Amino acid sequence: MMGHSQQVILATGGYDHTIKFWQAHSGFCKRTVQHPDSQVNALDITPDGTLVAAAGFQHIRMYEVESTSPTPVVNYEGVQKNVTAVGFHHEGHWMYTGGEDCTARIWDLRAASLHCQSIFQTSAPVTCAFLHPNETELIVGDQSGILHLWDLRSDHNEQLIPEADVSIQHIAVEPSGKLLAAINKRGQCFIWSIGASGNDVKTSTSGIASQLTPVKDLTAHSKYGLKCKFSPDGAYLATTSADHTTRLWSVANNFELAVELTTAAQRWVWDVVFSADSRYVITASSDGTSRLWSVEEKEMKKEYTGHQKAVTALAFKDGVPTPE
Repeated sequence: MMGHSQQVILATGGYDHTIKFWQAHSGFCKRTVQHPDSQVNALDITPDGTLVAAAGFQHIRMYEVESTSPTPVVNYEGVQKNVTAVGFHHEGHWMYTGGEDCTARIWDLRAASLHCQSIFQTSAPVTCAFLHPNETELIVGDQSGILHLWDLRSDHNEQLIPEADVSIQHIAVEPSGKLLAAINKRGQCFIWSIGASGNDVKTSTSGIASQLTPVKDLTAHSKYGLKCKFSPDGAYLATTSADHTTRLWSVANNFELAVELTTAAQRWVWDVVFSADSRYVITASSDGTSRLWSVEEKEMKKEYTGHQKAVTALAFKDGVPTPE
């Protein structure tokens, strides 16, 4: 089915308890939604482009993108502690979350009320979660430095520990499913290749844990690492840090530094997203500002200002949704 929402969506959230929707090309804030009970830890947009999910303290809320209503259409309160990660199955049938209650969860979105259909328990608070493009494995990172590879079909899980007792802050899988990256609190970024098991990534039945080969242990930043994300075209790995920079590493050139994006005003860079064509990135920073950058020109093109405190989460969707 064809998603009906073809407009560009840019949403930001942070410590000032608001979510703002922006006109991406002009920098104009179209709408501010109060998120009164907590900061916004993470944001994601449903695949059909109609709702934005906000992960906060002890709850997940969903807001309509095209609405003047300040009230969430889904409001789920049944989680302990902070929800740190949120994302969606590509057809929107289910949502995954991770949280400081030491769980990752799968939520069935087809039911009228948000229903938790499976729970994966960890021994340390979950900091991040990423759905492999095969959509059968959820990769979960925690504060004790463990990567959990959770097979959603068999419920089997494997563990990887790139650096013991150093919190994993974020995980990314390259869009074609060939590479896995994880950045930790020390600014180290670990990259593995995911070997093909003789067949297509979408139909592979064996777990990816057996296919992981270390490719690179990259000292991405000398301070706290915050995010790592691959560009949609697979050319770059972006990392962000408490050192006020976003760095883009060239995948083809053994992860050599290709671009560094920073300004004098920028502080900790909490989040980063690529445009669908991989030519632009948007960053969110502690100085209350989000910024649009040209990758090619290595320079800032637009500022999104209006948050009163740190901007910690971004959600961005551009281009026409692909027909299913």
